Amino acid sequence: MEPFASFINAVPKHVISSTLSGELSGELSGELSGELSGELPWNSTVIDGDPVDHVKALRDNGSEGSISVVGGIATIRSLFVAGVIDELMLTVFPVVTPDGARLFDDTVPVTRLRLVESRFTSVGNAILTYALRD
Repeated sequence: MEPFASFINAVPKHVISSTLSGELSGELSGELSGELSGELPWNSTVIDGDPVDHVKALRDNGSEGSISVVGGIATIRSLFVAGVIDELMLTVFPVVTPDGARLFDDTVPVTRLRLVESRFTSVGNAILTYALRD
């Protein structure tokens, strides 16, 4: 097994969903159907509820390590507005489009960020990591 696969399989994952429930294990069956069957070591638990409350509980339980959030715009925005995000990693793709949802809309207060790291991929994507300023 590749090193990243070993790492990611072992890390506890919390999936925020209003349509799934319980522990996620299994394999996708059908053509991108999303139906679960069988056993896979996903080490994932579905969270049906307020993501802000859940992230606060994870943060406050005294565990070591970081909480990474990869998800939809509404989830990221709600965590950002609630002040539970310490660092923001954005990937900028070299494409301009008039369509799409905005990550930061009029519900997000003006927030100053400090650039912590910038990396660039071979195809021109910029990976920018920002810390929230105090």
